[in-house]
Amino acid sequence: MTGPMGDGPRGSGPEQNGGPPLPRVPLPRGAAEDGPPLPSPLPATAPTLDHLTLKSLLGAWALSACSAEETAAVETHLTDCATCAEEAVRLRDAVGLLRSEDSLDLDPLLRARVLENCLGRRPARIPVPEWAGPYDAETARLDALLRDLGPGDWAAPVVLEWHSGARRASVADVIGHLTAVDGLIGAALGENAALGADAPRDPTERTIEYWRRTGSRSGGEVREEWREQGHTLLRTVSFAGRSAGGLDVSYGDFELPLRDAFVDRAFECWIHAGDIAEAVDYPYEPPAPRHLNAMLDLTARLLPIALAGRRRAGLATSPARWVEAGTPGRSVHLELEGDGGGNWFIPLDSPAAVGSKAGSVAQVALEATEFCQLAAGHREPEELAVGQAGDRQAIRDVLAATASLSRM
Repeated sequence: MTGPMGDGPRGSGPEQNGGPPLPRVPLPRGAAEDGPPLPSPLPATAPTLDHLTLKSLLGAWALSACSAEETAAVETHLTDCATCAEEAVRLRDAVGLLRSEDSLDLDPLLRARVLENCLGRRPARIPVPEWAGPYDAETARLDALLRDLGPGDWAAPVVLEWHSGARRASVADVIGHLTAVDGLIGAALGENAALGADAPRDPTERTIEYWRRTGSRSGGEVREEWREQGHTLLRTVSFAGRSAGGLDVSYGDFELPLRDAFVDRAFECWIHAGDIAEAVDYPYEPPAPRHLNAMLDLTARLLPIALAGRRRAGLATSPARWVEAGTPGRSVHLELEGDGGGNWFIPLDSPAAVGSKAGSVAQVALEATEFCQLAAGHREPEELAVGQAGDRQAIRDVLAATASLSRM
């Protein structure tokens, strides 16, 4: 080629080969990337601490006296070192015995960072508290069910039933309901729940608010949020240890200790997992006997309070007597049969009274899982195959109080 793009040097003079003047165009500069590569900056790395240093920090960590960097380093180390993890549990429990419940400070524990799926891939180095075991097991079982669902199953209709009402929802809506109410535990622990601190505490209102805010989302998104929240709750209480079990969880018009709230959430997880399984024709078994027994025990302990509330509302038919707090009174012997079952004596006259075999005025026997269905509002007292002897009015009051424990 000739002309401006010819072979001669451009811009070397006003004229070239007797032709017209050429413009003085500077030579094009190469792109920055065409030049020699610049040295890459070294990645920023946090200072690392050796095993002996981290071990020496365990006492300060247990007392929440470490800096933020030291706390992060220690808690990362605990996921990989079984020896230090065991020592950390002993030290944290010892500190819990030294502190009163009023001065319990969970803030450092809420910053715990554990590998995302460590609980599902290998045995926990920091054990889950025994009272959180039913929740751990039931959420894992429900998660296995959800993993097997097809895309169309998430829209399958489910009937949410409780004693005073019912509501049709999709499978995704049911998981959203569990996410919303499980978040009450997160709020008590200071975790950032899905709905935030200003959300209602009443389970029904909280669920409706969650559905309103989240709108239509895919089943995978709903499952992931519920699953991650459950893992966060379990990690938090595992690092907190047994000292956290006495914290109160507010449900709006009543409260439960944290250890009972975890059992309550395990119970509802099982019940709603059964609802979902029925909707998608999926086989689903009752909880392990020891976990079922914990759920039955919580229900039996709540019955005197529910019965007293029904008396105040004029809904109980059996007469009540004055009983001094802490002393034996009239009782109904509740015999629950099958795996996980047992015997409980329900005080009739006052929640502060003590149930006893000697004070029994009636006995009622039924299958343990049927009793749970009654407490969940999925059965009516008249529908149950119940063995009964003694004061029939007292038995009817106890069964009706059981059904009244149910909620959305």
